[in-house]
Amino acid sequence: MEYNVGDIVITKKAHPCGSKEWEITRVGVDFKLKCCGCEHIIMIPREKALKMIVKKVRDAK
Repeated sequence: MEYNVGDIVITKKAHPCGSKEWEITRVGVDFKLKCCGCEHIIMIPREKALKMIVKKVRDAK
């Protein structure tokens, strides 16, 4: 699946704040994700991000 900056995705496990929704803010070798619940930002390798993402909720505007 193709992911772009601004997409909202759902992950397998919830963030400690309880939200499973993340906004993609950077795509490349690493993914930069911002939690839609508490706005915490994480940066993870692409391979790990692709494993943890279940589905895309909204496309970028």
